[in-house]
Amino acid sequence: MPLPLVLALLAHREQQEAARRIAADLWHDGQWVFAQPTGKPTDPRADYGEWKAVLKAAGVREARLHDARHTAATFLLALGIGERAVMDVMGWSKITMDQRYQHVPDEVRRGIATLLGGLLWQAPGDDDGEPPTSALVPA
Repeated sequence: MPLPLVLALLAHREQQEAARRIAADLWHDGQWVFAQPTGKPTDPRADYGEWKAVLKAAGVREARLHDARHTAATFLLALGIGERAVMDVMGWSKITMDQRYQHVPDEVRRGIATLLGGLLWQAPGDDDGEPPTSALVPA
């Protein structure tokens, strides 16, 4: 997990421990990472409402929470992470799941076009023996 996420989860755990102390005998210990102030599982309707509020505050279009999995998979593609590693991180049992979850963003397409253009229309004398590179095209 990225370090900022680890730190956020650690801070959340401290907040949840404080809620546990306040709830005392009312606490229901279900070992939930995210729970109500009494330890019960998060209400799906409330969770959905919070998700929508986060999207609105971030200024992004409405989306299902599940759509975040597509975003994560696409980010891994854009970063050039290898198929096997993506499969492991995403928890897929079949690599063919990449066809369902990974979407090629316009930035990657433009990066591919730039690389191809540099390869096919490279000016004479500019050949250093290396193809042009782009941070927007996965390896």
